[in-house]
Parts: sequence; structure tokens; C-alpha cells
Amino acid sequence: MDSLAGIDVASALEELRDKDALRRLLAGDHTLWQEDPSEVADRLGWLPVREEMRARLAELESFAAEVTADGLAHVVLLGMGGSSLFPEVLSRTFGGTRCDLRVLDTTDPAPIARVADELDLDRCLFVAASKSGTTIETRTQLDHFWELTGGDGRRFTVITDPGSELAAWGEDNGARRVWENRPDIGGRYSALSLFGLVPGALLGVDLVQLLDRSLAAHLDDGVRLAAVLGASVRAGRDKLTLLLPNKVASFGLWLEQLVAESTGKHGTGLVPVVGEPVGAAAVYGDDRLFVALGEAIELGDEPVLSLPFVDSLDIGEQVVRWEVAIALTGVLLGINPFDQPDVATAKAATAKVLTGDSHGDTVEEPIGELLATVGAGDHVCIQAFIDPGDDDLLAGLERTRLSIRDDLRVATTLGIGPRFLHSTGQLHKGGPPSGVYLQVVTDDAVDVPIPGRPYTFLALKQAQAAGDLFTLRERGLRAARVSLQELLAFGARA
Repeated sequence: MDSLAGIDVASALEELRDKDALRRLLAGDHTLWQEDPSEVADRLGWLPVREEMRARLAELESFAAEVTADGLAHVVLLGMGGSSLFPEVLSRTFGGTRCDLRVLDTTDPAPIARVADELDLDRCLFVAASKSGTTIETRTQLDHFWELTGGDGRRFTVITDPGSELAAWGEDNGARRVWENRPDIGGRYSALSLFGLVPGALLGVDLVQLLDRSLAAHLDDGVRLAAVLGASVRAGRDKLTLLLPNKVASFGLWLEQLVAESTGKHGTGLVPVVGEPVGAAAVYGDDRLFVALGEAIELGDEPVLSLPFVDSLDIGEQVVRWEVAIALTGVLLGINPFDQPDVATAKAATAKVLTGDSHGDTVEEPIGELLATVGAGDHVCIQAFIDPGDDDLLAGLERTRLSIRDDLRVATTLGIGPRFLHSTGQLHKGGPPSGVYLQVVTDDAVDVPIPGRPYTFLALKQAQAAGDLFTLRERGLRAARVSLQELLAFGARA
């Protein structure tokens, strides 16, 4: 049963209705958010794309069948953020009945090297996915595997916007297929477009059911969810804590980006808290909103919203509900939910490190000094530039995260770099200044060269970490690089 005492949902809902928000959203009226149409009018293609994709399912199915008929059994997705997160959700949730899928959204050299060590490259289809076509992680991975496979275009396919550099690359190099997505869809809203559904078809997901449930979604449910989210921020409860069933726990990866990158700007926003186990009432401050899928949860006096959820294919409906909700939350917060004004700064800082114009700040500082600054209403984010396949290390960092929560009674998040730069990075730099950022970077034993570049994947990862830390500190935020050993020891205390 929902318990939202102290959050004025009714006033927020009335405001959305007074503004005729849902009708104007569906009509593509950019003035709902701002007078300037930039990065609004050309970002609403996610609304009609569901019907378009429903009409193209036979085409997607034919492509997937052709791939398997040619003996390709492994799909390696080269992508970041909106181009990779929903395929990751589909893979973790449904597995692969047709092909298995490995998402490579990292510059850490270890998982890049493992592809060739663990898979038969002759049986791999490499899917390069990037809206802009210039994403550095995707392009460097593409160059690496193109060289490693001897430049066999039949083992590569591309998903991108029309006319992008990546589209031209695919045409020039004889890629098996160049998929051109609607250009009026931002990355984090692209789940039910070609970016999500081409990998879904290759996995063998029931896309008919997935899309039919998305088309049957009641959009008014998204309006009410927007009212709850917007009213919660206004009430000071901006830590959106997501409680998801185990079978769809990975859905939090996609939600995290949608929420953080869409709302975290101009000093406001929702801080998505994903994967944090439920604790005793004593470990929570008064800044939380809990949203649970599929079950009624009671957490004492904490505000809890329960959303209906039947089975894994309901993800299709949930995508639409949350897309509508976050778009309309932007109306209540007075922001444009479709832009990302603070992302480019870290990219520029990374480029300076790579060219030698800046070395960044890589001196480790004691963890206690930074945690001593944490107060009520803050949140602590561990930013780990590590091998995402190191399960033992991830488990250790999760223990540290819970120790910090229990000791300091604040929300905690764990971001794996550089993935989080394309997911929560916008929120970190542009959202509420309540974050405390602990960055850790591993010294890798493995390195992989990048064809045509004067740096390796290890150097790129380290530059991304240094560039992000520099940007956070330049903005006056509490951020430091800390010792991995010290951070793990903090979580291992009895």
C-alpha cells in the first residue's frame, strides 16, 4: 500500500493537469519545457517509435535468423550509456536463446582482452552502437576488433543516426547491416528503438510481447508517477531509492541513467539509488523516496510507492511509464529533461590529459577526511574505474557502500567507470551539490593497444578518471581519489 505522507502529490498532479501536460507532450509541444525548441523538439521521437518498431519486427527477426544461419553465435555490443544499457537489461533478464550477448561498455583493458581469450572471434558479430557515431569508447573498441578480425565486414553491424561518421564507416567497410535510427531520439530514451531491439532480436527476446505491453501502457500512470517524483524533490526527498525484483534487478541500470541524466541539472534533480539492499529504519535520513516494483513494501514512516509488475516482459510497459514520468518531472522541476549540459566538460578534461596538456589530480587522499564532511541530506558515490567483471572486487565495494550508509545514514551509490560517465555523470556535475565522490582506479596488469591512436586502453581509462575528478573538483564538489585497499578495508570492518 502506498504511503506518501508529507509529499504534496495532489498539488503537483493538479499543476500537470492545469498545464495540459500529457496532451502537449504527445503533441510534441516544446513550450511545455522551454521557449527554445533546441534539444526538445528534436528529442520526442521515442513517443511514436514503438508503433514503428512493431511494424518492423519481421525485418528484425529476419536479420537475426540470417546471423545465426551464418554460424554467428556470440554478439559483442560496443556501446555506452543509452546505446548499451537496455541491451544489457534484456541480456541479464532473458538470457540468449538465439545468441549470447556480451556488452562491452568499458575502456578497462581486461574485459576487452577477454573477448578474444574467451570467444571464437570467427563466430562473433560485433555491434557498434552510437547515436552520434563519435563516442570514443565505441570507436576505439571498433578499431581494435576490426584489426583483430582482419577487417571482415560481415562480422560487424552498426546502429547509429543517419549521416553519422559511424554510418559512413559501416557503408565504407561493408558492414553486414547499417541500422539508421530515428535521429529525434536521445540515447537514454532509445530503449524501444533500434538501439534496444536489434540486440533484443539477436538474443531471441519475445519482442512482440515486449512492444505490445509498451503500446498498452496507460500514460496517465506516467503522469501520476511524475507528480510523485516532482513533489518528492520539492519536499526534500530527492534520493529515489529503487526496489526491484531479483529477476529484473538489472532494469535499475537503465532507470539510473534515465533519471540521473534527465533530471540532474541546474542544481536540482533526483538521485537514483540502485542496488542498495533494504536496511533498518535507523539507517535512513529524511531525504528518501522508495519506489518498489511488484510488491507492497512497508518501511515504517518512509514514503513508499508501489508500482504494478507481473512478469519480466512488463519491462516494456515500465519503460514507457518511466519515460513519460521523467519527461513530465522536468516540467515540475523547471528543467529540460532531454539535454545534458554538463557532460562535455569531463570529455574535454579527458582529452587534455590524453594530449599531455593536463596530468589531472591523481594523488590519493585519506578516506576519512572526505567522509568527515558528510552530513544529513548528502549522498556518497563510489566511482570505481575497475574491471567490471571482477565479481570479488565488486562485492567488496558493495560491502563498503553499505558500511558507509549504515554509519552515516546517507544514501549511497556505486558507479563503474567509465560507464557512469554516460549514465549518472550529468547528475554528479549538474545536480544538487549533495554528493561526496570517492574515486578508485586500479593499476591493471593487462593493457591493450588501440590501432591508430598514440595511447592504449589503460591510458584512456586513466585519463577518463583523471578528467572526471578534475571536473568535479573544479566545480567545488567534494571529490577525491582514495586508496582501493583503504576503501575495501572500510567495508570489511566487523
